[in-house]
Amino acid sequence: MRATAMRPRGFCAGVDRAIEIVDLALDLFPPPLYVRKEIVHNRAVVEGFRTRGVIFVDSLDEVPEGRVVIFSAHGVSPSVREDAQRRRLRVIDATCPLVTKVHLEVRRFVKQGYEIFLIGHAGHDEVLGTTGEAPERIHLVGSVEEAQRLQLPRHDKLVYLTQTTLSVDETRDIVAALQARFPRLTGPPKDDICYATQNRQEAVKALVGDGAQVVLVLGSESSSNSKRLCEVAEENGARAYLVDGVADIDPSWLAGVEHVGVTAGASAPEHLVQEVLAWLAAQGAQIEERELIREDVQFGLPPELAASRRGNARATGAGTTRAR
Repeated sequence: MRATAMRPRGFCAGVDRAIEIVDLALDLFPPPLYVRKEIVHNRAVVEGFRTRGVIFVDSLDEVPEGRVVIFSAHGVSPSVREDAQRRRLRVIDATCPLVTKVHLEVRRFVKQGYEIFLIGHAGHDEVLGTTGEAPERIHLVGSVEEAQRLQLPRHDKLVYLTQTTLSVDETRDIVAALQARFPRLTGPPKDDICYATQNRQEAVKALVGDGAQVVLVLGSESSSNSKRLCEVAEENGARAYLVDGVADIDPSWLAGVEHVGVTAGASAPEHLVQEVLAWLAAQGAQIEERELIREDVQFGLPPELAASRRGNARATGAGTTRAR
């Protein structure tokens, strides 16, 4: 059996940034450290931080007044920020800059008098935060069918925005359905689906195009972008399985399979991929690495943490980038 591990995979720049924010905050502030929601949607990452004393909460009501709280990579609504200020919490914002971009677009289009179609999945943390910017002006659309059923009074200024972790192909179909219903519809100046989501989906397409019959996707059930990778693999003719790690793999999935692909969602750590590759090698698979697209995107840290990292680097003589 041949096993191809495809790059790009795993942590994107936004996830790297969020995890480093928590790492640095653990060094800088007295425990306990609070994080609102999962810092990223990956079970191994969250459990790893729990063992180091991080407390994950669903509501800021669970955070004692005056404590440090980190907002997750998925962003929050203005009401959450106001609540944090009212409770005198010290906030460190780990929102992915690409999510922040969508929030800023919402504010700009609302000021210009637009009604907004937000393409995304109901209940996802990112969608909740984005919708909270202007709930009275945002209409959530999760599928082509919803786009076709949508009722909206005549309005000359309509724009669509998207959740950053969607399937590129599915989103294209939803946009086409909206444009068919609302010919005046416009879009954001630049695509909202993040570079990492697009790159990982293209890598999966290449895997299947190269003959992978089964694709193992490292990622948690709560991870939207990881689930989309499974969907992309299946839409292109392969069987796909979302797994948190080796323990989730059913060997029967690989019975009679000559070529298996391995990838990871943008919030899945590389060590989980390596454990899966080691397991496949133990089953007799010939392991190969393939890179479709080189990623070199980096996002800066919040100012107060960036200064601390520079100080630590000077003290240790280390460089400015932590290994992951």
